[in-house]
Parts: sequence; structure tokens; C-alpha cells
Amino acid sequence: MDLIVSFLICFPFLVSLLMYCIRVNKVRNAIAYVSAVIIMIAVGVLVYNWASGGCVAIQLFTETESVDKVILVAEWFIMILVTVKSFMHKRAWVSLLSIVPTIMLTMLEMNGPSLVEQPHVYIDHMAVLMCIIIGLIGGLIVIYAVGYMHGYHHHHIEFEDRRYYFFMLLFIFLGAMFGFVLSDSTLWIDLFWEITSICSFLLIGYTKTDEAIENSFRALWMNLLGGCALAIGIIYQAYFLEGNMSLQALIDSGVSGAKYATIPVALIAFAALTKAAQMPFAKWLMGAMVAPTPSSALLHSATMVKAGIYVLFRLAPAMSGTMTGLMISFIGGFTFFAASVMAIAQSDGKKVLAFSTISNLGLMVACAGVGTPETLWAGIFLMIFHAISKSLLFQNMGAVENSMHSRDVEDMDGLVYRLPRLGVFMFIGIAGMFLAPFGMLISKWSALRAAVDEGNFMLVVFICFGSATTLFYWTKWMNNLISSTTSEPIKDITKKNEIISLTIHAALMIALCLIFPVLSQNYVIPLLTEIYGSATSVLPMGVLYILVIVIVAIFVVPFIVFKYANKIRTNEKLSYMNGINTGTNDAFVDAFGEEKPMTISNWYFKDFFGQRKLMVPCEVVTTVFLIIMLVRVIGGVLA
Repeated sequence: MDLIVSFLICFPFLVSLLMYCIRVNKVRNAIAYVSAVIIMIAVGVLVYNWASGGCVAIQLFTETESVDKVILVAEWFIMILVTVKSFMHKRAWVSLLSIVPTIMLTMLEMNGPSLVEQPHVYIDHMAVLMCIIIGLIGGLIVIYAVGYMHGYHHHHIEFEDRRYYFFMLLFIFLGAMFGFVLSDSTLWIDLFWEITSICSFLLIGYTKTDEAIENSFRALWMNLLGGCALAIGIIYQAYFLEGNMSLQALIDSGVSGAKYATIPVALIAFAALTKAAQMPFAKWLMGAMVAPTPSSALLHSATMVKAGIYVLFRLAPAMSGTMTGLMISFIGGFTFFAASVMAIAQSDGKKVLAFSTISNLGLMVACAGVGTPETLWAGIFLMIFHAISKSLLFQNMGAVENSMHSRDVEDMDGLVYRLPRLGVFMFIGIAGMFLAPFGMLISKWSALRAAVDEGNFMLVVFICFGSATTLFYWTKWMNNLISSTTSEPIKDITKKNEIISLTIHAALMIALCLIFPVLSQNYVIPLLTEIYGSATSVLPMGVLYILVIVIVAIFVVPFIVFKYANKIRTNEKLSYMNGINTGTNDAFVDAFGEEKPMTISNWYFKDFFGQRKLMVPCEVVTTVFLIIMLVRVIGGVLA
């Protein structure tokens, strides 16, 4: 087991060096394909070995002290890189957010308590689930990226072709995420946390435009701020747990009610909010939209944001019923509602996906904050469905944009007729996000019921109204996809490898819906039992199987629509449009004899719910709340 764990962490880093050194596109592409497949196979081997032996704690290296020194050297390397980049772009203050925690951890290593010899890796249901998401979804994104980046630089000749650099960062990202979710040592977690932050920063700034640089530094300072909180929490843990740096030991202390565990749990949870792009830190994720689509898919589905969610899920038992849990559940619920409202005002498809991501992450965060088995059941399924669905939608959006040179939702009328393959993929992705009775909706219902049981009135309000607004913007988009149109078909220029990734994603989405009851009974319930000692299914198995039948019926709709599309349009009755009909429903002749085009579009309420109207007030509310709650948590312990 230790061999496969070491391979999963180290192999992507080794491949990243090849990606950077090889400048021949065909050779690099072939290595990227093979490496992605090898990573998927390695994850399969990990799952097989783990299933045979169950939970296991592994000490990869016998000399813990030597390993800690290597980690410290890596932390200093990251600090120097951040400092150099910050001074190059005249943002020297950002470097302080890397310098300060690095110096603090250095002092801990040199003058702190003797660190306990302990396992570096802890493999359980949660870690294995994350490895599957990272390996499978991340690997498919790499495969998709090969074709996409070829077309991207073909259409964007104004940007320097640095695909060697782009793929290097993708593989570093994957390696860091494997290390992050498999680590039990908080020192290891801190290192991989910083690596994901710097990779995100570099990916967002890939095009080197002023906007890309501005957005990349926003992402950097917000995530480094979380890194500072994480470092302080680690130092606090080192002193009060007498050198025990195990995350699981900290969680056990929190569950048992140990007062000294409250502060590190609160600080690590705060750090997770920055990584999960929760208010008031949501802007970094919006700014990430300037990056090429594969990095958006990777940031939003398999890696960056899921790191924060993973940590909060780990901490959930220790936060249940505490002031920290109340803080986290409020921020998550408020973000879920506020981001859903702002998504209504977006017509740019990529921005809709970004706001939807922030919103759904908010609900996962709220589930972790409540911290009961029921809400964690909901949160885990939200994470699974969201990872596949959002990766599918972001990749599909990139393919649609390359073909029709637009990502405006209003330009997607009749997309299932004009770009059939991409239209059906998009329909499946959107259906997985909001239609009843998909896992996303069931999970929201479960979270709502738990909030009612807990008497958390504000969270109940946020879930109810956030779910309603979610229905609003997804319905608008889906209606555009299947609406009848007389517009001409669009040439589909999507590469074969992109189609392979999209097809597998769509198949996974459908398969996941079909095996939903089995997955709940045989994986998620054991996962919760592992964490809480006991757990039961949120819904009876009979109900879950009925829902599967309804899901199958829903997926039949786009194929029926596509099959009879031409017949529908041929037999379409002409409508009166306040003028002489030209023979179709897309134009009429007015009183002056001029032909006028007839278009129907959605209303986006930009004057009411736009980002410029709501983002700043939401940031103010959440910032004030976070400060008050952190002061109360820390003050309550120190009093």
C-alpha cells in the first residue's frame, strides 16, 4: 500500500518535469495521454488494495525528522517564488502572507516541541473517495485539455503558446491534491495546501494579460490568507497536543470536547473557507474564469475548491453543535443563497457555472458546519454529483465556445438541434445539477431536514430560497437548449479527445444516478459509520429505487426531442407577430414594409441581482460575521 501511495503522490510531479522539458507537442501530448491513464489505473489499484484491508495508517518514511526538514525546504522554495512574483508585479505586500507563516513554521521546527513519530498517511473511505474524484475526473480533464489547448492557441494567437508550462501545472496540481487528501500529518497538509495555491495562481495568470494577472493575485492573497490561519492552527496544535501533528488526533480531541482543540479547529475551518471560495472570498473563483477552460474545470470540480470541502468534512464531527460549526454553517448557507441570486443576473454561461459552483460549495460547507451524519450524507453526495456535473459542463462550455464563438446563454437557442452532441451533453450536465429527483436535489432536501431538526432557522431560510433561485437560472438555460429554432446548424469542431472526455463524463453522470441507492448503502453509509460510529440511510432503499426509475425517464427526454426535432420544426404553426408573417416564426414585416427579426430572450434582472449590486454588501456582511465569530470562539477558549 505504501508503494502505491508514494506513486500517486510522486508520479504526477515527475510527469510535470517531462511536460516542461519536452517542447514537441505531439510527444508531450502522447505522454500526457499515457500518464493520465496510468494515474487512473493507479487509483484503481489503490481502491482494490484498500478494499481488501480497510482503513490503514501508513508511515511512508521512518525518519520523520528528516522528512519534516524536506517539507520545510519546500515551504521556503514556495515562499521565495511567491516573493519574487509579488515584487515583479509590484504587489510586494502579498509576499508577507507567505513569508510570515513560513517563518512561524520554521521556528516551530527549530525551537518547538519534539514532534511525535506518527503515520504520515491515513487511508479511509473519505480519502479513497477523494482519490477517485481527483484521479478519474482530473485524468479526463488532462485528456480533454490536449485537444482543447490546441484549438485555444489556434484561435487566440495573441497569447504566447506555453502548453508545456500549462500541462506542467496540471500535473503538479494532481500530485499536490493526492498528497493533500492522503496526508494525516498537518505539516504535510500545509505543504500541499500551499502548492495548490501557487498552482492556481499560475494557471489563472497563464495568458499574462492585465486582467489575468490581477485575478491571479486576488486568488493568491485570499488563499495565502487561509494558509496563514492554517499555519497558526498547526502551531497551536503542536504545543497543546504535545507534538502530535495528526489531523485525526486533533479531530478526536475536538469530538471529545477538549477545550484546547477549539482554536486550531476554528482556524483550519477558516482556512478551508478561503480554499472553498466562500463569502467574502468568492471573488477569486470568479476571477479564475479568465484561465483556459481545462484549468477552470480542474479548479472547480476535482481539485482546488474540493480541498476546502474535504477539510471541512473531516472536521465536521468536531464542529457539530459548537460555535465554530455555527459560524461555518451560516457562511455556507449565506453563500449558497447569495451566489444563487447573483447567478440569475448572468447571461455568460461560464459565469453562471462559476456562481453555481460557489453556491453549491456553500451548501456543502453548511452541511459540514451542522456536522450531523444526515448533513454529511447530503454533503458527500453533493460533492460527488457536483464534481462530475461541473467538470462536464465546464468542458462542454469550452467546446461550445470554440464552435460557435460565444458562451452567451441567449446564443444557445436550440443547441440540441444546432450542435447535437454538445447540446445533449449540456442537457445531461444541467439535469444532474438541479432536476428532481437527482442526487443534488435529494441532498438539498436532506440538508434542509437536518437544519429543521437542529432548529437552525437561518439555514432553513437560506436553503429554501437558495434552492428556488437555483431552479430559476437552470430552467432558463435548459429551456434555451431544447427550444425550437430556425437557426442554421453549427459546424462542430470539437476534437476527438475532447469528445471522449465529454462522453465518459456524461456516462458517469447517468451511471451515478442509476447506482445512487447502491452507492448510498454500500459506500456512503459505511463512510459515515467510520466517522460517527453509526449511521443510517437518509431515504429508504425502496424510495431510492423509485427515484432511479424517474431519473431514467428524464434522461430519455433530450433524445426524443432530438429525434423528432426536424418534424417539430417542419409542422410548426405560424404565429401572429403584429405584422405580415414572412413564412417562419423568426421574422415579420412591419407597417413600413421592413422585415424585422423576431427573437425571444430571457430577463436577467441585472439591475436587481447583478454582481455589482450584491457582491460588496455580501462581502461586508460575511466579513463582519466571521470576525465576530472568530473573536467569540478564540475569546471563549482564552477566557
